[in-house]
Amino acid sequence: MSEQASPVDFPPTEKTRIKRKPNRAHYDRVAVHAILDAGLMCHVGYVIDGQPYVTPTAYWRAGDHVYWHGSSASRMLETLDAGVPACLTVAHLDGIVFARSGFHHSLRYRSVMMFGTAHKVEDDRKAQVLEDFMERIAPGRWAELRPPTEQKMKGTAVFFMEIEEAVAKVRDGGCLDKESDMQAPVWAGVLPFATVAGPAEPDPQILPGIPLPGYVKGFRLG
Repeated sequence: MSEQASPVDFPPTEKTRIKRKPNRAHYDRVAVHAILDAGLMCHVGYVIDGQPYVTPTAYWRAGDHVYWHGSSASRMLETLDAGVPACLTVAHLDGIVFARSGFHHSLRYRSVMMFGTAHKVEDDRKAQVLEDFMERIAPGRWAELRPPTEQKMKGTAVFFMEIEEAVAKVRDGGCLDKESDMQAPVWAGVLPFATVAGPAEPDPQILPGIPLPGYVKGFRLG
């Protein structure tokens, strides 16, 4: 994803307009969706009695909505249910940029920031939305599992926020050194980072003869 002008599906607002390095901003649906789909954990920001809080939580995207869930007694979800404005962010580290000047060192990254009001998923849709989450991570697994109990469903709340006021910001490429620093006798370049799944670790009490599922063996996001 290069640093260039992109289509505008999410018109910039006072909160989403990138003022520093605006060429790294992306207001298009393709960029925002791709960054969201490449992750599993977001951070949700909100304010309680004048005190800001940021809560990390698992999330998933379906269309132009981002969903997350938690305990029905969660302070975050109780607060959001009251209509408190929220800010949701997702970020991926793609590398460290080593420059010839200390102040020109940087990171390769992809990020999304979105603002809005979270809404609770109604009880009659909750099971389907949670199944969609499981199917995103492990297609076919929901049908293999014991159905959730009524008590568990009652104790779980699911919220969503529309992707409407949103911006993606991407820093890729290499060093941006000044011409006067180019002859400095130090190494410069990029140390790439990637999030990869490691070897699966079976539960010690798994029943004999159960093979490793394909959705674990070939796990990938995005």
